Amino acid sequence: MIRISIVVFLVTALAVAVLAIAGEPGRASLTWLGWRADTTAAAAMVIILLLSLSALIGWRTLIWILEAPKRAEEARETSRRRQASDVLTRGFLAAAAGDGSEARRLAQKAQELAKDTPGLVRLLAAQAAEAAQDASAAEAAYAAMLADPAMRLAGRRGLMLLAALAGRKAEALAQAEAAYGEARTARWAWRAMLEARLEAGLWSEALDLVKGALDRKIVSPIVGERTRAALLAASAAELERAPTKKLRQLAMDQALEAARLQPGFAPGVALAARLLALDGKGGRAASLIEQAWRASPHPALWLAYRDLVTDETPHLRAMRLRGLADQNPGHRESNILGVEQALIAGDAAAAVAAVRALAEEPVTARTAGLFARVAFASGAPDEARVWMVRGVSAPGEPDWSDLDPEGRAFAYGPKDWARLAQVYGEHGELIHPRHERGERALSEIPELPLSYADSAALLNADGSPPQFFPIHDPRTDDEPQRVPPPPDAPKRRSPRAASRTRRTSPRS
Repeated sequence: MIRISIVVFLVTALAVAVLAIAGEPGRASLTWLGWRADTTAAAAMVIILLLSLSALIGWRTLIWILEAPKRAEEARETSRRRQASDVLTRGFLAAAAGDGSEARRLAQKAQELAKDTPGLVRLLAAQAAEAAQDASAAEAAYAAMLADPAMRLAGRRGLMLLAALAGRKAEALAQAEAAYGEARTARWAWRAMLEARLEAGLWSEALDLVKGALDRKIVSPIVGERTRAALLAASAAELERAPTKKLRQLAMDQALEAARLQPGFAPGVALAARLLALDGKGGRAASLIEQAWRASPHPALWLAYRDLVTDETPHLRAMRLRGLADQNPGHRESNILGVEQALIAGDAAAAVAAVRALAEEPVTARTAGLFARVAFASGAPDEARVWMVRGVSAPGEPDWSDLDPEGRAFAYGPKDWARLAQVYGEHGELIHPRHERGERALSEIPELPLSYADSAALLNADGSPPQFFPIHDPRTDDEPQRVPPPPDAPKRRSPRAASRTRRTSPRS
């Protein structure tokens, strides 16, 4: 109305200005019911303007009076929506904070206020019931969501989580499968189905799920390739000891496919190389390991590379391992392998030179054991014992040859393979499940001979024999004190000392 009034005023002012400039005021006459009014044209325009504005103001005032009830209703609705939004917000915050009683109170209040958002009310009721640990009420709230197509996925996910929490795995899997069939982008349903396949050791079905996820673009190609590589390695490890040649051939094909998908995936490469070597294809196995070492060196790879040839001298084995280390020079594992091959060759000077590359690294049980072996090989048993002591308290590293350095790497069960497939597929991290669980592995600290004989005489700093003083214990003062033996008497060894000697004797 204000804009219309301004326009009318401007038009009238413009007309009056034109008449004033022209110098001809003009005449205006109005005859109505026997009455006649004469005036100038400019005055007539001003009168008409005032009458128009009065009529417009009166009309708008009448409309405003007639619409007053509607405005009052809209104000009440706006206030109700504001209150509903505030109640829903506080309700969800209470549920997230674990305050079940407050969340349920706000959910009941939201049912009265938030009538135009029933989906949010149902979701709040379900989460409030979960916060209050009322499983039956939460299941009822999630089940009510299934009737609404827009909330069906949320309802199925809630029912799946509740069933899984209660240990009803079949019911949880059924909800996930239903959601996966209804929505192509339900990644949570795909993960639940994949975890169920992995837990059951159904590697082929898990592979089909991963291929379907790639087709639906639920996962990225790199995640899909890593997961497929891990699953193929798990399946090949299961078929490795199959009774038929056909299944063993299938195991080799799957291991080779895993190595092709991820050349740096050590479990797949080590398994493929072992199967190739058993099939008489040692050259191809060596080439496969060398390619993997260039991509991502791993201690299990050089162990597998070492075992490809069994009828060779230590010098030839050391030369062959040196060639593998040269595939990726400067890498930590290549430096460690350089020390190992020097020890295998019996070249103490080369081992001392090679171990210097690890001097700046943090000490672990593995590196401490390596330093101890190098020190003993170079004729420094005292230094070796120092490294042994440091290695006892140093943090460990994953024992990639499982529980025995001479054993088979990645000797996993189905649960370990399932864990590895999940972590490696999602994050590309090669974990060791037994190391994660803190299982005791064979120590990296070598067993070295004692630096001094047990019968060595104890001397003071000036070379004189030590003086022995009896220890007085108030609990045993009534007992006769033991007289220390003369210095030249043979020293008796306690059973505990004998056991320590046996534990630190050289390995056979």
